[in-house]
Amino acid sequence: MLDRLEAGPFDLVVVGGGATGLGVALDAALRGLKVALLESHDFAKGTSSRATKLVHGGVRYLAQGRIGLVRESLRERTALLHNAPALVRPLPFVVPAYRLRDIPFYTAGLGLYDMLAGHDGLGTTRVLSRRQTESRLPGIRPQGLVGGVEYWDAQFDDARLAVALARSAEAAGAVMLNYVRVTGLVHELGKVAGLRAEDTETGRGFLLRSRCVVNATGVWSDELRHVDARSSKRPVRKLIRASRGTHLAVDRAFLPSDRALLVPRTADKRVLFAVPWLGKVLLGTTDVATEELAHEPRPDPAEIDYILREAGRYLSVPPARKDIRSAWAGLRPLVDPDAGHGGHGPVATRRISREHSIEISPTGLVTVAGGKWTTYRAMAQDTLQACGRAGLLAMLPPCRTQDFILDGTVGERGAGMREEIWASSWGSDGRGEGKSASGKDIGMPGDDDVLRRAGLTPALIRNAAQCEYARRVEDVLARRSRLLFLDAAQAARVAPVAARILQSETGLDPALDDFLGLARRYALAE
Repeated sequence: MLDRLEAGPFDLVVVGGGATGLGVALDAALRGLKVALLESHDFAKGTSSRATKLVHGGVRYLAQGRIGLVRESLRERTALLHNAPALVRPLPFVVPAYRLRDIPFYTAGLGLYDMLAGHDGLGTTRVLSRRQTESRLPGIRPQGLVGGVEYWDAQFDDARLAVALARSAEAAGAVMLNYVRVTGLVHELGKVAGLRAEDTETGRGFLLRSRCVVNATGVWSDELRHVDARSSKRPVRKLIRASRGTHLAVDRAFLPSDRALLVPRTADKRVLFAVPWLGKVLLGTTDVATEELAHEPRPDPAEIDYILREAGRYLSVPPARKDIRSAWAGLRPLVDPDAGHGGHGPVATRRISREHSIEISPTGLVTVAGGKWTTYRAMAQDTLQACGRAGLLAMLPPCRTQDFILDGTVGERGAGMREEIWASSWGSDGRGEGKSASGKDIGMPGDDDVLRRAGLTPALIRNAAQCEYARRVEDVLARRSRLLFLDAAQAARVAPVAARILQSETGLDPALDDFLGLARRYALAE
């Protein structure tokens, strides 16, 4: 693919390998365009691997009166369930009530949610008695409980879906490269005509010609916008305000249920989730404005304490800091509504739009920002339509992603969302045999036992390198497997074995020490 990158020119180059960029690359490739996507780190390294793992219409948006966003999200939820059946599954939620007057309030709101879903609904909202609520949520605090309301949304594996999108785009002809960073834009006659890039592993440089360049770098979108603006010495206002969301993974014993817990309004008017995911329970999340745009944002101790405190109000056994198996944070790219009107200074995240924004600069740089995983496909379609209207992409064929089944996601509904960290079908889809590239293993005694206890095998790690773009230990244990996000200490124990296998496949330094430091942070050991 590096050689193909050099061959150019392209119709479209996408910068950024998160949900939005991957969606744009797939949509464009399926329309027959010559496409390249460049990601400076790994696919879904940033925001797109750190979601709450929910495919949802946005119950919270109903209270804000954002009916259009809810309708679009519900339609896209249906599309995801159809297009990636093994990685997306319906999930029932239970909203517990500790005051009788809350039940009709929740029922009315969630009934409207059902009505907006229409034929796209996944199940009927039901009022639950106290006994039914306790049965559906074993582990819920019983003191003062009067009942609850059950409704339906969906759940997915975000990083695995990102890999499926990348593989699908590659299969459609796109050049998909991680660890290739953009070093500059190329302007000719005052217009963007391509970009310069560098392979971070070898230092190999590239000059890419392209009719259209899409900036899909999420919370880092303003960086490329400023590079573009400097070419014409024009001012550009900040478009993105970042919000940090923290999640904690704890053992399933705290909520041994196949249903999720939702508290729509905590004591300080925030939202709390407790979601079953791959054998653990995810607690979260927070929504804190931040100016720090680190690729590995640290959960603030106050955010961790908040999640534990609020979870303890609703679980019969309150989780403590020692019970955290992994703690991690992600940055949400929120579009500042005042960006074009002189807005400055800190902005409360509740005032900032989660809907996506598409901006085309005077030089023709296309920036797509905001949104959420659920609506990635619609965002991609809107982006390409905007490129067509602006004359950057002529004679654009119709979109084909509405019913397009993603590569490697066919199979039993939710098979990739079982408690096992890896679905049994991964690594056996015909694209790779999972055999060592050298024809022999370099494992040490006990390696198989270490991997097996984590739900892994040598063949699955080799397949991650051969067929799923994995280059480093972090790629394998954070995003091809989700072990780092589930149990950071166990991920550290597995890492040396994974590193040996990965290095035998790629011939590269698998960055083991970097990963071990990262795992200590996720385990709150430093």
